[in-house]
Amino acid sequence: MTAVARILIVDDDRSIRRTLEKFLGAEGHTVTTAQDAPGAIAAADGAELMLLDLGLPGGSGFDVLEAIADRPRPPTVCVVTARDDMQSTVKAIQLGAYEYLVKPVDIDRLKEVVTRALESRASRDNATEVVAEGAAAHQRGDILGKSAAIRDVWKQIGSVSTTRAPVLITGESGTGKELVARAIHVASAERERPFVAVNCTALAPGVLESELFGHVKGAFTGAVADRPGRFELAANGTLFLDEIAEIPLDIQAKLLRVCQERTYERVGDAKQMRLEARVIAATHRDLQAMVAKGTFREDLYYRLRVVEIHLPPLRDRPTDIPVLVEGLLAKINTDLGKDVRFVTPTALARLQGYAWPGNVRELENTLTRALVLAKSDVLDETLLSLGAVGAADHGSHETDAEGSLPTLREIERRHITRVLAHTEWNKRRACAVLDISRPTLDRKIEEYGLRKEEPS
Repeated sequence: MTAVARILIVDDDRSIRRTLEKFLGAEGHTVTTAQDAPGAIAAADGAELMLLDLGLPGGSGFDVLEAIADRPRPPTVCVVTARDDMQSTVKAIQLGAYEYLVKPVDIDRLKEVVTRALESRASRDNATEVVAEGAAAHQRGDILGKSAAIRDVWKQIGSVSTTRAPVLITGESGTGKELVARAIHVASAERERPFVAVNCTALAPGVLESELFGHVKGAFTGAVADRPGRFELAANGTLFLDEIAEIPLDIQAKLLRVCQERTYERVGDAKQMRLEARVIAATHRDLQAMVAKGTFREDLYYRLRVVEIHLPPLRDRPTDIPVLVEGLLAKINTDLGKDVRFVTPTALARLQGYAWPGNVRELENTLTRALVLAKSDVLDETLLSLGAVGAADHGSHETDAEGSLPTLREIERRHITRVLAHTEWNKRRACAVLDISRPTLDRKIEEYGLRKEEPS
């Protein structure tokens, strides 16, 4: 049974009040009652949980929800009403109700909801407030983290921002390559000048040349007027070419000439134009392998890669996750108009134990979904929808002998190994992520012969 709590029952039906009071009292809770809206508002501050009817004398249940919403520690509210319609349900949830039950309520269902609501409320007391400093960091466009790898990225940004040398940013999809490019621009002397980003995968090969270099009227069918390209729009600021590996070989040749000679022509024009912008490129592909295959020009590769900044995948830097959660929650709260400021230790452990094949972008999407579903200012583990175990094997296509798929036992061994590595062998956190007991984890470690690798 969950811990006892102070519960306020608000209903204008005396028999319902007495029935609920008797049941919840027998469960060990301290129960008070109110029969109208003013009485509910007056008694709310003394309660941890409120069971609220919507049809009340002196005002509606909606009025009660609105009246207590801005109080420092309002009770968790479960609506218990005869109104069984979408509009009432939506409005109650919008006003902060944790749950919406329709009369007559099954007593086992009520017990389950009360237990869950009180557990959710109690989890806030063990949660950490994480948003306070994250908002400012997000607004500045900081690259968030505290790992050695991210600190190295900060140092590299500081070094390259003082020059106009080309930079190649590498890393898996979702690691934040454009964010690094923008940080370089903002840290440079050209921060007030244009930053122009081009997603090379979003442009069809037939229009890419025109988009980059611009065109003059009559250069091709549909060219009804002169149009500047991205090189020109970047002026003396920064041109960011995202997913540079997707540019066709013929455009690569023209891009090489621009980088070498710092001049180019609009499509359909012989007039030479000067490239003033600094070029920063990014890719999630292995350009060296593409050079070896002949799908990317070697000379262009070395021209772009004067300085290379590599962003490691999120699975290799789990210590950055708490800081990322802080900044991302600040952003998502603003975007969604929410105020989720606390994260439970179990939720944070699950986030740190997951492999994040989609990297920071996947983490942001996961947190966004959680905040959409959150009914309070606490993010707990029940709101998290993480990928299947197979997602933890991102980037690995290993199979067992004779090309067969791995056994369930092998998948379990791999997953436990990864979780232990990401939690740095903190068995309490690993148990929370795996949702198993400590004795079970110890038995699995012994069964699979797992050992913590000591730093060399």
